[in-house]
Amino acid sequence: MAIETNQIVSIEYEVRDGGKVVDSNIGGAPLVFMFGKGQIIPGLENGIAHMSIGEKGDVLVKAQDAYGVYDDNAKQNVPKDQFAGIDLEVGMTLYGQGEDGGTVQVIVKEIRDEEVVIDFNHPLAGKDLMFSITINNIRDASAEEAMTGIPAENRVEKSGCCGSGGGHGCGCH
Repeated sequence: MAIETNQIVSIEYEVRDGGKVVDSNIGGAPLVFMFGKGQIIPGLENGIAHMSIGEKGDVLVKAQDAYGVYDDNAKQNVPKDQFAGIDLEVGMTLYGQGEDGGTVQVIVKEIRDEEVVIDFNHPLAGKDLMFSITINNIRDASAEEAMTGIPAENRVEKSGCCGSGGGHGCGCH
């Protein structure tokens, strides 16, 4: 039975680039997302569309359907003095603020005398990835989940008060 758009899906996964494991949530919290909303990479979403609860499988996701093809033009030379106080190393990941105000991840590619070459490509850009997937659960979204696009499992409480079940005078029940 195919997974339908707006259903909440819970998976365990291991991702390999060649023979090397690059990410895994096995033994940890499952990845929970709303299907059909672009919350996971497109190739993986397409690859699990016809899986069922309890099913395991391998899904090969080509680079263009994962983190994109590698863009040689996504590098930038930045004056070294902008990294004052940071012990730079080639290959390290840095986080900054992009033009849109969001978080941007970059990789230090080269350290020169006066400048640093940073790479805006995702670390897995240009790579075909093999996902080993187990479908833990598939369920219909609640009205609130359908409206917000956020599965209940991923919701962050506005105050830490209610996370412990309430009943201690903070107005949570």
